[in-house]
Amino acid sequence: MYDLRKKHKKTWIALIITTLIIVIGFIGAGFYFYNVAIVPGEKSFLSRKTEVKKSDPLYSQTIWYQKAKKKKLYIKAADDNLKLDANYIPAAHKSNKTVILLHGYMNNKDTMGPYAAIFHKLGYNALLPDARGHGQSQGNYVGYGWREKVDVRKWAKKIIAMNGKNSKIVIMGVSMGGATTMMTSGLKLPKQVRCFIEDCGYTNAKDEIEYEAKQLYNMPSFPRFPMVEILSGITRIRAGYFLNDASSINQLKKNHRPMLFIHGSKDTFVPTEMVYKNYRATNGPKELWIVKGASHAKSYKTNPHKYATKIEHFLNKYI
Repeated sequence: MYDLRKKHKKTWIALIITTLIIVIGFIGAGFYFYNVAIVPGEKSFLSRKTEVKKSDPLYSQTIWYQKAKKKKLYIKAADDNLKLDANYIPAAHKSNKTVILLHGYMNNKDTMGPYAAIFHKLGYNALLPDARGHGQSQGNYVGYGWREKVDVRKWAKKIIAMNGKNSKIVIMGVSMGGATTMMTSGLKLPKQVRCFIEDCGYTNAKDEIEYEAKQLYNMPSFPRFPMVEILSGITRIRAGYFLNDASSINQLKKNHRPMLFIHGSKDTFVPTEMVYKNYRATNGPKELWIVKGASHAKSYKTNPHKYATKIEHFLNKYI
């Protein structure tokens, strides 16, 4: 009997040690993925930027942006003391219409330059901010739109203070910027914010990270679930939000302003199916355009003329 109890005790000790090793392993992996997904920096899974060539469909728009006269604007982040940076390009003639252009994950304000060209032709001022932890803005985490949404509202208020109460503001974003646009739409916003345009934003950060975990690491469902939950907990402690908080869908349910949804039919980074869920969630006037053959964040480049025309027609209805 004594030997049997001793054997059971050893078995329980071995089980506890094994469990602790597994838990510590998951936590360690969680911190690793926090550095991959949440800490700003160069990411191996993202394509590196190359110098623009004349063969690029957006070459002329990019060159226009590079040469455009820009004014530096700054704000403090809405809920902490981070200094946030933006470029402001006034319209060719004085205008009360302004677009706020929001870039994607690990990009910066300059990547939205070709989009600014669309609006400049339409007589808009353009504000291109660097999100927290990106470009020349301060910050040591990526907020996936959840932390950034209040900054966007503060940028809108700055535009109103600059250009007057008769301002008409459009908010547009691509990829993470698209998700930020959708999350911003659910806030209480100044009446001067008239409409939104989102291009290839995700449903929520947790969905997107789980999807990428499978795509990049071929991670099966069981290990992926606790891993993302651990990552979410670490993100809450270190960056102030759970991954599931960063929900475009939940914010869209509160939105009653017009929104144009754009997504590439061959998007494998933010899967095309996500746009249909986002589209259904909003309660304002809405339009959806699926760009045939376009991969992630390439809808504009795939069909520049039609892209600009779609935006112009949408704005003509609501601005």
